[in-house]
This record gives sequence, structure tokens and C-alpha cells, in this order.
Amino acid sequence: MSHVVVIGAGQAGAALAAKLRALKFEGEITVIGDEPAPPYQRPPLSKAYLLGEMEEERLWLRSADFWAENRITLKLGQPVTALDPAARSVTVGDEVLVYDELALTTGSVPRRLPAEMGGTLGGVHTVRTLADIDAIRASFAPGRRLVVIGGGYIGLEAAAVGRKLGLEVTVVEMAPRILQRVAAPETSAYFRKLHAGHGAAIMEGMAVDRLLGEGHVTAVRLTDGRELPADFVIVGVGIVPATALAQAAGIALDNGIRTDAQGRTSAPHVWAAGDCASFPLNGVQMRLESVGNAIDQAELVAANIMGADRDYLPKPWFWSDQYDCKLQIAGLNVGYDRVVTRPGDGEAVSIWYYSGERLLAVDAMNDPRAFMVGKRLIESGRTAVPDLVADVATDLKTLMR
Repeated sequence: MSHVVVIGAGQAGAALAAKLRALKFEGEITVIGDEPAPPYQRPPLSKAYLLGEMEEERLWLRSADFWAENRITLKLGQPVTALDPAARSVTVGDEVLVYDELALTTGSVPRRLPAEMGGTLGGVHTVRTLADIDAIRASFAPGRRLVVIGGGYIGLEAAAVGRKLGLEVTVVEMAPRILQRVAAPETSAYFRKLHAGHGAAIMEGMAVDRLLGEGHVTAVRLTDGRELPADFVIVGVGIVPATALAQAAGIALDNGIRTDAQGRTSAPHVWAAGDCASFPLNGVQMRLESVGNAIDQAELVAANIMGADRDYLPKPWFWSDQYDCKLQIAGLNVGYDRVVTRPGDGEAVSIWYYSGERLLAVDAMNDPRAFMVGKRLIESGRTAVPDLVADVATDLKTLMR
């Protein structure tokens, strides 16, 4: 009987294991995770779970019964210490597991500030795991001073939670504007205004010199000499693919664990999917950090393990919740040379990204119709005439014809 081992018990690992059973794989499946919790969804951690609006059990991707009923063995709180592709084995504690096929769904890890900048002081947190949020929730008390380092989506979501719970919040972004790496200036301006309207201070074009404190952070010193008092700090300066295990095993890396179009790595019988994996797209190794990609890529790898022989064609979509704004993103805006802003109902607005006349992506703020129309157009390879998008008299539904 064949044995598939999955290293990484996150969204991709859970999706891959479940898909194997859905495709009638009858062999043994073992999913290994270094966290003690069963596979869970991460997006609500910095939103509903941090706000106290969601219990831990509601984070779980599957019920405890699902894993048992589908004969999927979970080895949790047990990091893999060695991988030997030649022997087709992985070491977990004192146990050596032999596999027929191996999937690496190790995800990503947050960037941290170095110790010499005060990054190891007490009260300095990242927002990535259930344990991270459990460690930080008690700090979200009215009147406390929170400094968020990094104006990306994770940092802005944490800032929004802080303001909703009555904290004094300052966001420090080194780039000239928040969301600069992922969004157009128009989207940045929307969220800058949104946060300012809720009382959060946004400092752009400002770098951190170091964190101050003896044992526990007390302030953030900026490079211009100013010091921001802080009861605690959240560092949201991006994530990096978790590739240490693959690298130690001699598996090729390229913007993550390098795979071919079907999810195979450079090692025979070893596959990769999710945040940790890069795949070929338009001549480059692309890596996507999203729930949708983790699920779609993992399910494709499961199908290819079963012999489907299919290439991965991503259909990117993302979302973020901040205050009463739901941002939905369709497509990838890489290479855009113009944007079109389309007002929606009330405070709703959408930003449409183009390369020439080709529609690349849409940022929709409280505008689900714009998101759905844009998503369908992009996924079908069609576009929308920019002048028609900009004209609010144009019914978006007509763009689908």
C-alpha cells in the first residue's frame, strides 16, 4: 500500500490530503505539522479571532471526526527534523517515516526585526499563527499604545482591530506610501483616509531605527530621532517561504521551493504547493501568498500524484477586512501602466488595473459586483474598455457580454 506524507498542516496541506481521499486514493496519508492545533484558517486570526468574535474551533478547516473518518493521520506539534529524498524518508522526533510520494506544504514565516534593533524584546509580536494571536490578545486593551511597523495588509488589519478596541495606534511605513508593494496609489489613498477617519496615525516614508526598552519594549525610535511610546509592537514587514527543510535536503530553490508547472520539485517523488512553492508563469517563477492559491495548487498536486498530468493555471484572488471595509482583489496587477477608478454605491469604489487595453486586476472596496465582474473577465481572458469602466452610467453586467 502506498504512503503519501504531507509536511505542513496548514491550508495547502489540509486541502491536498482531503483531495487525495476525494479522488479515491486508498493508501496511507500522514500530515505533519509543527503547531499543536489541527489545520486551521489563518485569515481570521488578524480579524475576527483577534477581535474575540470567533472561537478557536471555528478556525478549524475540518472537524476532528473528518480526519479519522478519512483515515488521515495527523502528527501535530512535531516538526520534521530531517528529509532524505534518496531514502524517501522523513524524520519526526525519534520516528522515521518512509514515503512513496512527499508533498511540501510548509507555508511561510514572518520577517522579524533583528535582535540588535530590539526585535527580541518582550511585547514585540508578529501575526502569523494561532499562538501569536493568543500571546497578543490580552494586550489589546482600551487606552494602550500600539505601534505597527509595516503598512501592508497584515499591519493595517491589526491597526484596524486596535482602533476598534480603543487603542492608540500608529502605523510606521518605510516606503513612501502604505500598500506600495501591492497596490496602486489610488488604493493606498483610500486606506490612508479610512484609517485616518478612525483615528489611526499613519506615518509614511519613515524608517525605524530601533526599539527601546529593558526586557520589554517601551518605545519605537525613528530614524529622524523621534520616539513613539509603545506598550507593545506588531511587526508586519512581510513573510518569507519556509524553505529550510527543502534546502537542507538539496531541493532546488527559486523564489521558494522551485516546482515545475505540475508541482514537482527537483527531487523525484517530492512535490510542493502553497506559500512555500514557486511555479512557472510567463517565464518566471511565481509565488502567490493567498488562501485561494494554497487550495487550488494543493488540489492540483493531489490530482497529479494520482496521475492527472495537469499544469497549474492560477486564478488569483485575495481579500482584506479593515473596519467596515471589505477589500476584494481579483487578478494580479504586475506590469500595470494605468488604472481606472470607478465609484460605486455610497462609499464603494473599485480600482481597475490595465496594461494597455488588457485588464489585469481589480481592487474592489465594498463593491462585490465590481469584484465578481472583474474576476470573471480576467479568468476568461477578456477585458473591459477602460472608458466604459470609468463611466458610472455603464451597467457592469454589460461588460460580461
